[in-house]
Amino acid sequence: MTDSAAPSSRTAVVSAAIDLFVEHGYDQTSVEQIAQAAGVSRSTFFRQFGGKEDVVFADHEVLLTETRAYLAQPHDDPWAAVSEACMRVFRHFAADPEVARRRYAIVRQVPGLRDREIVTVFRYERLFDEYLREALPGLDPLDAVGFAASVTAVHNHVLRRLMRGARVPASVLRRALDDVLRRYGVHPGGDDAAGDDLIVAAFPRRMPAAEVTRRLRGALGD
Repeated sequence: MTDSAAPSSRTAVVSAAIDLFVEHGYDQTSVEQIAQAAGVSRSTFFRQFGGKEDVVFADHEVLLTETRAYLAQPHDDPWAAVSEACMRVFRHFAADPEVARRRYAIVRQVPGLRDREIVTVFRYERLFDEYLREALPGLDPLDAVGFAASVTAVHNHVLRRLMRGARVPASVLRRALDDVLRRYGVHPGGDDAAGDDLIVAAFPRRMPAAEVTRRLRGALGD
């Protein structure tokens, strides 16, 4: 037994827990069994995770922290930054789809885990919503929450297809997110070229006023 809290130890605990949940069932698996299978002490388990639920959602806790840090970096286009944040989450699970599928199967079987999943999805949505409001002062809250909800829903739909066994390349999600950007009139490819002295700009009527302001300021160098 070891009390190491290194990332490799956390990964071993998660892997052992998923194996036991699949073999014996979530409710029938104890913390002691997980710790023994992972080669860590019971106290180490509780230092690394608060309980069995936290083992199942360990990746999301890491991803939420990483996503928050990514959005805290400077980004020229806040809308594209949120889209890329979704892509980063998808790529994480697509890198090892078999583990993601096994975890998904466990979540679907346990009502308490399904409830936790709903809360976790909302945490991503709220993170995107709050980021857009801060990055685009004056943005209508309805535009912020609507966009955050849309990209989160699209991401989850595509990810579920992967977890249910389909082969889903990242390009599928990229195209879907591009469609959301276009529906909001904020796709980067929709920017208009500017002249030296006179700027004539055309924006979709549906584009949020705060985004129009941001693009105009960028074109004017303000």
